Amino acid sequence: MKLFLYFSEIIGLDILDAQGEWAGTLHDIVMNPQGDIYPKATQLMIRRGLATKEYALVPWEELAYIEDDIRLKLNISQIQFQRTPFRCDFTLRRDILDQQIVDTDNQKVERVNDIHLLRVENQLYAAHVDVGLRALVRRLEWTTFVDTLVKLFRPKSPYLTQEELVPWKNTQMLSKLGRMKSVVRLDVTKNKLSSIPPAALAEIMQDLDIFARMSLFKSLEGNLQPQVFTDMSMALKRELIDQLDEKDVAQLISTIPADEATDVLMKLPRKKTQQFMRLMETETSKKLRKLLGFASDSAGGLMTTEYLYLKQEATVADAWKKIKDNVNAQVSIFFLYIVDENHKYLGTTSLRRFVNEDPTTPVMNTCYPEHVYVYTDAGMEEVALLLERHKFSSLPVLNRDDILQGVITIDDVLEELISLAWSKYKKKL
Repeated sequence: MKLFLYFSEIIGLDILDAQGEWAGTLHDIVMNPQGDIYPKATQLMIRRGLATKEYALVPWEELAYIEDDIRLKLNISQIQFQRTPFRCDFTLRRDILDQQIVDTDNQKVERVNDIHLLRVENQLYAAHVDVGLRALVRRLEWTTFVDTLVKLFRPKSPYLTQEELVPWKNTQMLSKLGRMKSVVRLDVTKNKLSSIPPAALAEIMQDLDIFARMSLFKSLEGNLQPQVFTDMSMALKRELIDQLDEKDVAQLISTIPADEATDVLMKLPRKKTQQFMRLMETETSKKLRKLLGFASDSAGGLMTTEYLYLKQEATVADAWKKIKDNVNAQVSIFFLYIVDENHKYLGTTSLRRFVNEDPTTPVMNTCYPEHVYVYTDAGMEEVALLLERHKFSSLPVLNRDDILQGVITIDDVLEELISLAWSKYKKKL
């Protein structure tokens, strides 16, 4: 008796009753994912019929053996069939086979092509999920033919020697509305996810279906969720917004950079935007309403209101403290802006200009000699030219009274320019 079986080897096997009479074929296996490291089989799902299919569930205790066929301890008269498939909580065929698996080591999405089952006496446990190409070949029953070809042309091919098995104990089920939908490889889940760059996680989520995407997104903790959301395409953002609770959306938008939040809100229906704004804290809502008042392709429309600034009497020691206090904030720590008591812009300094200065030096003494800034109504071309000319990564944005309103960064400008260039290019295609 083999210790290990593949699900593809037993799916579709004939099932015989205690008298040897044919009862149907194996359609699925119901598992219990709770309590054990490896899920344990609890029921067999039998199918019979061609045009009119019927299904039955048989407790695992009624199984006599699994070899070339499956023998039951029951007589066929004791098996109750019905026309519709049973809706069990967790089965191998429906919930695992062909589902997506997020490989958090290699930061990619793979597919479950087979399930490796451990046999202990007469009991089956899910030991591994198989994501390899050979598993797919096995399911198609092409193993002999394909193996022969590979041995002929590439006898040392990894296809023949390396199995791509993911241990079940290193996986976690994702569920949606109480329904199991996907497997996610999460070796020490939170640590693994937090080690993946947010942009890579956003790319992984692009390849997932909506159920797995939602479940994975909800499993992200701390500041990882807003970071991943920021790196998503607008289409994915809108999809998530449609699926999440309104309060959760308002909280999420409140925690991403103000310029990103503005971009999202401007692309949503006006009614939805207003609803989310009502659910936000007053200060955040005020800030975003202000940004939404500017044209989307102007410096005011693209600026962020999150930046580091100091009063004119501050010292280099104060500048260092400001940076240290905000090292984990979603702001640029390389440029600091100096303002008076009315928040009027007085100058710009940078880390490079005061890194070697005495801590008691007035920070105003480290500012660039030339004031380089734009007004809120400045166009993209003007902003891009100033950034290129002065080799800055961001510029202060002022109103006509020279009050500092925010900063515009080079990535904001590039994103807008690329978008404009692409829209023009598409029209020529």
